[in-house]
Amino acid sequence: MSDTTQTTAQTNGLQLRSLITAAGTLELSLRTVAAPAPAADEVVIKVQAAPINPSDLGLLFGAADMATFEAKDETTGLLGIAQVPEKRLRSMAARIGHALPVGNEGAGLVVAAGSSDAAQALLGKTVAAMGGGMYAQYRVVPVANCLALPDGTRADEGASCFVNPLTALGMVETMRNEGHTALVHTAAASNLGQMLNRICLADGVPLVNIVRSQEQVALLRGIGAVHVCDSSAPGFLDDLTDALAATGATLAFDAIGGGPLAGQILTCMEAAVNRKETRFSVYGSSVNKQVYIYGGLSLEPTVVNRNFGMCWGIGGWLLTPFLIKSGPEVGRRLRDRVARELKTTFASRYAREISLVEMLRPETIALYGRRSTGAKFLLNPNKDIGR
Repeated sequence: MSDTTQTTAQTNGLQLRSLITAAGTLELSLRTVAAPAPAADEVVIKVQAAPINPSDLGLLFGAADMATFEAKDETTGLLGIAQVPEKRLRSMAARIGHALPVGNEGAGLVVAAGSSDAAQALLGKTVAAMGGGMYAQYRVVPVANCLALPDGTRADEGASCFVNPLTALGMVETMRNEGHTALVHTAAASNLGQMLNRICLADGVPLVNIVRSQEQVALLRGIGAVHVCDSSAPGFLDDLTDALAATGATLAFDAIGGGPLAGQILTCMEAAVNRKETRFSVYGSSVNKQVYIYGGLSLEPTVVNRNFGMCWGIGGWLLTPFLIKSGPEVGRRLRDRVARELKTTFASRYAREISLVEMLRPETIALYGRRSTGAKFLLNPNKDIGR
């Protein structure tokens, strides 16, 4: 048997790249690249759907001020330039001069496969994959990073199989591993937040959802959420403390990152715990309270006023380190659940499907760059391209 078996599909295609220069500019371009022949345990995917997640925007735009974005001549491959403020450029030092491929995950048709039985079994199938560089027409991915979609599942239905579903499941897994019994989640009306709410309802995990408007409160109530707190409401801190007291939640996952919210959650956790305390301690309660920041919807500094005793922590949480630490058996268990519940618990909804060229037009960036609830975009790298 030859090392590679493949269809007659053309595997030279366009790939989106993001470059930050030493002069302080962000350059977004489309490059024609050749997908290499897959190794024994690899496949070539014709990418048909890839979600635009907040984590993707972080790599795509870096620290650039997108209000300065200027579209360029599409025929040159350089589609746009934006300015990176000088005060932010230092944080981009590690990526200066590197044209980085973008896109954490996606789904599409396997058009070529390496010689291993596992790779050959995927040939001609629609799969989801997490391998980076998915904003491209073709992508070579290890079999281990692929999930064969159930028969009858479209690429757009499976495009968001990994980042949001595994993040939501990872939050619940972390809660159990660290001895907590309930959760708090911010930006809870997002696709990920709605998934987490469905998981917690199914698994009997008390969940406190924090949102930013009454419209988002109504959205979550409509899908069965029990505890929903509006951070824009005058009585937010009291409402949050009541919800924390009712659930006993001492672990939070914060998608906002900047501003006072992480500190406010810890403060309210301490206040909720103290409702049951019978003894006063100058060091605060002995109950550990933890906030994990896993997103950066706000670029403001994280502000913490230490009025919640000494048993607390704030840290970072990312999906990939969690999966590595948890081991392959946990990863397989979580992925199996995603596959079983792909069209229910882990269903994603998109406001619009766009092409690679459309993605880098200023008017489109203005829409998906707002990261607002109900405005998740889906990229089809092979849309409107004659190949």
